[in-house]
Order: sequence, then C-alpha cells, then structure tokens
Amino acid sequence: MSSENNNGEFSFPKTPTKGRNGLPKIQTSHSHGKKKEEVEEQVVCHDDSVPTVKAQTIDELHSLQKKRSVPNTPIKSSGDTPTFTSSLSEEERHKQQLQSISASLASLTRESGPKVVKGDPDRKSETPRAQVTHQHRHVHAPTLSTSDSSLKFTHILYNLSPAELYEQAIKYEKGSFITSSGALATLSGAKTGRSPRDKRVVRDETTEDELWWGKGSPNIEMDEHTFLVNRERAVDYLCSLDKVYVNDQFLNWDPVHRIKVRIVSARAYHSLFMHNMCIRPTAEELEDFGTPDFTIYNAGMFPCNRYTHYMTSSTSVDLNLARREMVILGTQYAGEMKKGLFGVMHYLMPKRQILSLHSGCNMGKDGDVALFFGLSGTGKTTLSTDHNRYLIGDDEHCWSENGVSNIEGGCYAKCIDLSREKEPDIFNAIKFGTVMENVVFDEHTREVDYSDKSVTENTRAAYPIEYIPNAKIPCVGPHPKNVILLACDAFGVLPPVSKLNLAQTMYHFISGYTALVAGTEDGIKEPQATFSACFGAAFIMLHPTKYAAMLAEKMQKHGATGWLVNTGWSGGSYGSGKRIKLAYTRKIIDAIHSGSLLEAEYTKTEIFGLEIPTAIEGVPSEILDPANSWADKGAHKETLTKLGGLFKKNFEVFLDYKIGTDNNLTEEILAAGPNF
Repeated sequence: MSSENNNGEFSFPKTPTKGRNGLPKIQTSHSHGKKKEEVEEQVVCHDDSVPTVKAQTIDELHSLQKKRSVPNTPIKSSGDTPTFTSSLSEEERHKQQLQSISASLASLTRESGPKVVKGDPDRKSETPRAQVTHQHRHVHAPTLSTSDSSLKFTHILYNLSPAELYEQAIKYEKGSFITSSGALATLSGAKTGRSPRDKRVVRDETTEDELWWGKGSPNIEMDEHTFLVNRERAVDYLCSLDKVYVNDQFLNWDPVHRIKVRIVSARAYHSLFMHNMCIRPTAEELEDFGTPDFTIYNAGMFPCNRYTHYMTSSTSVDLNLARREMVILGTQYAGEMKKGLFGVMHYLMPKRQILSLHSGCNMGKDGDVALFFGLSGTGKTTLSTDHNRYLIGDDEHCWSENGVSNIEGGCYAKCIDLSREKEPDIFNAIKFGTVMENVVFDEHTREVDYSDKSVTENTRAAYPIEYIPNAKIPCVGPHPKNVILLACDAFGVLPPVSKLNLAQTMYHFISGYTALVAGTEDGIKEPQATFSACFGAAFIMLHPTKYAAMLAEKMQKHGATGWLVNTGWSGGSYGSGKRIKLAYTRKIIDAIHSGSLLEAEYTKTEIFGLEIPTAIEGVPSEILDPANSWADKGAHKETLTKLGGLFKKNFEVFLDYKIGTDNNLTEEILAAGPNF
C-alpha cells in the first residue's frame, strides 16, 4: 500500500471507506492506521500563521500604513551632541506654519486671512493635525462683509513629496500619466512656453530709477493698483479651491545669500516642478523657515480680467519687487515660475554686490571653474556637460565674494529629439520624480516619443540636479578661471576661438550674439543674427552695462580670462561653409580648461580686433583664422563688414546709458567692438 511510504503523500486504502456523497475518504500516510491521540501529538507542518492586525476598521488599518515624518537632520544645539527634538511641540509648529500661509493668502481688503487646515480634503478619515481659523492682518483697507469663501476651510498640501504629488496629479489632473521610465507626464494647457509680452513689473518710486526701462528692455511697466487688482483676483481664486499646494523652498546654494521662497499653486504639476527646480529644505530647515522672502501666487488656471488696465490678453505675469510678490494668471506653463524667480535674483543679488548670471558652470578635479554663456543652439548644455568635470549647474548662477553658486536645485532640459546616445545624462535623469511637459507617448507602453512635436516643439523635463551623476553637491565652487561666451555664427566669419580682454568681454557679454539659420518667405535659408543682452535679455532687471561692469570687476579681481568660442560655420557662411566639428570645439574647450591655450601664440583679426591662437593641439590650424579658411577673400571681407554693422546697430540702444558721473565706461566698451 502507498500508506507504507513516509514521504507525506496522499494515498487511498485498497478498500476505500465511503464518505459523504459516496466519495472515498482521503487519508495521509502519516495518519492512516494511527490512533487519534497519536495524530494530535505529532507536528504535521510548520505553523506560519501570524496574529491579526491591530485595527478594528479599514480606516484604522490604512492609518497604520503610514508613519509620521520626523526631522532627518539634527537640530543645532549648544552642546556637542545634536538633538532631534524641537523646543516647539508638533502641533505648535504646524500652527505657526499655517498662520504664515494664511497671512500669505490673505486678501488686502479683509482683516484676516482664510481658514486653512493641513491635509487632503478627499481623505475624510484623516484628522487634520492643525488648523488656523483666521490670521489677522493690520491693513488700512475697508472691511468687507463675510463672504462664502471665508466660511470654508482651504486645505493646504504642504511640501508634499514627489510620490504624494504623483498621486494627486494622476487622480485629479487630466493629462497626467506615469511614463515607462517612471517620470510624470503632464500638460501645461494652452500655453506651452513663456509669455514675455504679458510680463509686467510694477514701476514705483524705487524701481523708476533702479530698473532698465524703455527701448530694448524686457520690463513692461504696470502700476501698484493694477498689481493689487490681479493679486486679489489670484488670491480669491486660490482661496475658493478646496485645496492648494504650498512649497517653502530656497534659492541659491550659497547659505550666506540664499533666499526663502514660497510658491502657492493649484496644481500638483506646478508643486512638483518647483520641488525639483528650487533647493529642497531639510525637515530642520522647514521648522525654522518662518516668513518667506518672496511669494509666488500661481493662479494660472484662472484668467486675468482683460478690462483691467495694462492687460493686453487673458494672461498676465506680474512682478512687484517692493512687495516681493509675483502673480500668475492665465498661463499654466511652469517655466514662468522658474524664470520669474530668476528675474527676482537679477534684482536682489546685485544689491548685495553679487552678480547673477544666465550661464552653465562646471568645475575640474583641480578646482578650476568655468562659466558658459550662450543662447539656444550654441552648445551651452553640451559643452558644459563634461564627464571629466563636475557640474555645478546648467542655467542660473551667482558670483559672490565666496565664489560661484547655483541658484537652483534642479535642471530644466529640452526634450525634443532627445536620445540616450546624444545626451545620456539627461536621458537617464528622466525617471521617477521627473516632470515631463507636453511630451507624446505610446498609449499602451507609455514610452515617450521624443521626436513627436504634436503638442509643441518646446517639450521639457524638470528633475533634481542630484539625478546628474557628476553633479557637485552642494552646488558651489571657487571663483571662475574662465568665462566662455558661445556663439553659433552662421555667417562663418568669427574665429573658432578668440581670447578677449576685459573691454571685449563686456562688449560681447552685453551683445549676447548668435546667428542661426532661418527660412525666408521665398524658402531660401540664410543666416539671421540674434542679440540678447547678457545672454538672457528676457530675465535681466537692471541695465546690461551694470551686469557687464560687475563681470569685468570680478574677472579682474580673481584673474579670470574671457573667451569667445564660435560653434557655427567655418570656411564660408551657411550653404557654402561647413559647421565646425564638435570634436574640434571640445579640443578648444579642453585647452581652455587646462590653461595651455594661454601659452599659445596669437595674431589679431581685422574689424573685430580679436586675438586668435595660431595653433591648438587636435584642431586644424587652417580653420583658426576665418580669413584663411574662406576661398573667396572678397566675400569674407564683405560678410565680416556686414556682421560688424549688425553689432554696431544692436549696440546703439546701450549708448545713452552711463554708470557714475561720466561716460568713460560706455566709451571703453564701445571701443572694444568692431571698428571699420
């Protein structure tokens, strides 16, 4: 019989005993033929049962799933041993945070801010940890009668983590999906780029004299009253919602000069975007955050009133430097927040004798720092990303008495035609936590098609800078040794590299030149010059000459060298010449970093008066001087003169501005330009 086996297998007796329904009883070899008492004493198998959960309801079970966050950095104490406990209770700390947020959201025509409470209103089982009924403000304004919005609570989703913001976006924001790489894909609505014509800056007694106004300036004025009208509209909209997202974060990695910013928004997409782009505070830093230095009210889902003075569309991005506030209406494009804060830094930092810069920045293993300036298409991102050097930042920096520091905590990269082969660091950074704007993906696999422009060509990804493998954390470095100005010269007359003196550096920094290929009405493609003051005219607040003078002063003080690098055409303009090979440009950049280019012999070009090296290792000598690389010498001289004329015409807008009591600096800069 099989019952004689001791392997624990099931077996049937030869003469089966009938059970219920006439089926034979199943017996095991362990129990067959044994007494009941023997079977009970024998351990048949390991008992892996566990106690039941300590919950009486499903809501209580869910509450056990998540534990409270605690500070992950020690709080400063007088002794040698750090402590992780605060002098304030958790309830008092949350109450102070909510009081500050209520004050930020307060209407200027009511004596109190809205009723605010922490937590998601859709999670009814969660008990709010703290709430504030009103935050009183002392303002000299008429008190309005009680409104519907003042009777309700506004739920505050405060400094949520990426995982929490993913949940919010996917559940409540149409067009939000998780891509195959783990990034969050979102849509920015009707606007897929910035709206510079709808940007306004309050012109008051202070900014009247400090800011750059008039021809060529990006600053379009509005008055204080109109700003307050738009602020009221934004605040009323945000307070009418069941919940708003609040981010308290920092700008500038230099701890001495960092700025506290608060972003109030209506979308999880906006909150996650700023979580990535600003510097993320530790739990300890949040406890001591207090009142922000600057506040953004992002009511971009709600339009401005077009009948309001100074409004020219349903979109308005308004900056009030005296109140240190920014209001966004009528555009959901997240880049408005990033660049709005950059404009604020362009105003606040020079007041501290700190130069704010629209540049990339990297550092060699020996501590040598280089700044990279360049407009779109010049190769700024490609050339500043170097696996042999540390990345300090890709876009916005400060240069102070302490050295350089990144303003941001993340990167905002273009995604159009992105590939792992061309930009591996950016490609690999698109993972969980990254926000992707307006990309197109396969509806089943969720794989992104980076070549698809169906929504917009301006597809973007925002991710924390820690996602870049060679990022230097913290994002600070010593004083720069090299300042590299990049131009993609489609006219083909600028040398591949030129060494600049201080006056020339200021001239070309103010000019901010590149020339890309553009199609004309009759279909013929030809070079088109583009000038953007300080390589970021859309964001600067002061006159370009002020930034240029600060740059020259710091370069002189710290021994930095200026370089003009052409990544465009050689041997002729677009159509007849050839694009300078990226490998040659990289050899030039390497020679700048190593210092070997300083030791080269130089000759001077005509018209622009640029110093060009006669030889660089790994670069054909014949391309170093455009006059030699052009076959048609007459055409070269004509094109060079044409470009010099374009530079002169562009610089006319800067001639009426002087620093100090005389015009010497402006004249010195002008003399460093083309002469013919």
